[in-house]
Amino acid sequence: MLRIVNRVLIGIIGLLLVALGGPVLAVGLGVRPPSWWIHGGPHDVLLSDARRTRWQHAGWWWPAVIAGLAVLVLLALWWLTAVLRRRRLAEVLVDTGDGAGALLRGRALETVLVDDAARLDGVAHAQATLTGRRTAPGARIWLQLEADVNPGTALRQLADESLARARDSAGLSALPAEVRLRAVKHRAERVT
Repeated sequence: MLRIVNRVLIGIIGLLLVALGGPVLAVGLGVRPPSWWIHGGPHDVLLSDARRTRWQHAGWWWPAVIAGLAVLVLLALWWLTAVLRRRRLAEVLVDTGDGAGALLRGRALETVLVDDAARLDGVAHAQATLTGRRTAPGARIWLQLEADVNPGTALRQLADESLARARDSAGLSALPAEVRLRAVKHRAERVT
């Protein structure tokens, strides 16, 4: 969802910059503007003094401007933190027993989880993502099950086999997982 919001916001900002900056740049470079453009020439201003100071003496003007700018700043900060926040865990801290520890790449543990889960009976496709902190990772797992598989059995096998092996091999005390199950959709075929 955030990826879609990010792309829409970047697209809207880009269109606004092109729509507002393009005519100004063209006039500044000496292109003769058509009669319907915002300004008529390189020495014309975008906002006249009358238009710029029109609402300045109204009592609601400055609170509205400040509130609008505060909302824009808050939205920009939310967007920045959402873009900079990592979705995946880059590395997991493995306790080696000597007090030093070792770092395990998150992608490596994800690949092992996916390969192990895909080998389970009735699993057509698997995906995994590590989340959380490197000292206390968690997993998000998506399983696509064949139509004749009992979801409870597949979930039990995943917890008892794949997640247990990953937890034990990384030396973790716990590996909480959020598992999403979905059945494979087969296309209908005509029988003759």
